[in-house]
Amino acid sequence: MAPPKHKTTGRTTAKGTQPGHKPTPREVAAERASTVGSSSRYTPPTPKEFYESPRWVPILMAVLIGLGVLTIILRYIVWQDTNTPVLFGLIFLLGGLYTATKWH
Repeated sequence: MAPPKHKTTGRTTAKGTQPGHKPTPREVAAERASTVGSSSRYTPPTPKEFYESPRWVPILMAVLIGLGVLTIILRYIVWQDTNTPVLFGLIFLLGGLYTATKWH
């Protein structure tokens, strides 16, 4: 069995040129001037606020989970004839869990 043929992945000459074409010194200087120098590649550090959540995120999470649990418990103590508080309790719990995924 013959080995697989080597496939090239890209262009071998610069776009707009032909093989055998030697760039003039003016073209070389223009190409160097158009490239970005290493000193202009500075990336400032990311601010701390980007990595940390605001203080209200864990508070909101705890309040929503607490409201969900309280609503479901109160359904069995106060509202024994309807299941609507269970629905609201589950909505509060899911809102708390969603908020927990946003907490860094």
